[in-house]
Amino acid sequence: MEIIEKIISKNGLVFAFLFVGIVMLISFWISKKIFKNKIPGVAIAILIGLSLAFFGDKKGIANIPIFAGMAILGGSMFRDFAVVATAMSADISKIKQAGLAGIISLFIGVTVTFFIGAIIAYSMGYTDAVSMATIAAGAGTYIIGPVTGTALGASSDVIAISVATGVVKTIFTTIATPLIAKRIKLDNPHAAVVFGGLIGTTSGVVAGLAATDEKLVPYGALTATFYTGIGCLLCPSVFYLILKFFGF
Repeated sequence: MEIIEKIISKNGLVFAFLFVGIVMLISFWISKKIFKNKIPGVAIAILIGLSLAFFGDKKGIANIPIFAGMAILGGSMFRDFAVVATAMSADISKIKQAGLAGIISLFIGVTVTFFIGAIIAYSMGYTDAVSMATIAAGAGTYIIGPVTGTALGASSDVIAISVATGVVKTIFTTIATPLIAKRIKLDNPHAAVVFGGLIGTTSGVVAGLAATDEKLVPYGALTATFYTGIGCLLCPSVFYLILKFFGF
């Protein structure tokens, strides 16, 4: 047993890949055998990952020595690498075809999501502009929320709520996308570009499109990634000032 622990500790990242692979294997088996593919395996994997995050301390499961490699695998470096890598198989000509529609969808998606999030935050009792802007930004993605909260000086509790809001949106997007894809005609690159711009959460869009049609992933991921960037620019500045203008 000690030999195994030493091998794992020296190859933490390799073991992390193996562990995630096993989780994905189990998740897709559950999706196929139990839920008859009605709930994507990726969504089940996310739920398992969130459950495992409760183990350990501040770094979650990575605080357990044999799972230390998860801190690297789950870090921002690999996350950003994965997001950038999805764009490598995109067809530029098809992206250009979505041009104006993609840009419009981005600004509509960020704006509508923010102000719906602000209304929800207000209904929860958060009536100051900083808290409302932070939680509303989290409704965009769980990345925009912390960025906005840090920039505006929001409390750690409010930032945590913004992250939770973004995670819920990611899970919902992952599960709902393949279920509604046919109804909204999400079956071509143009639609995927617009969809990514409207929804924004890169993780949810990528997972949802992967469960729908993996060929659409690069197109949805492209605008979803821009969504995060635009949100990080607008939420702590223009949108926050709008809330202040209305007296919050």
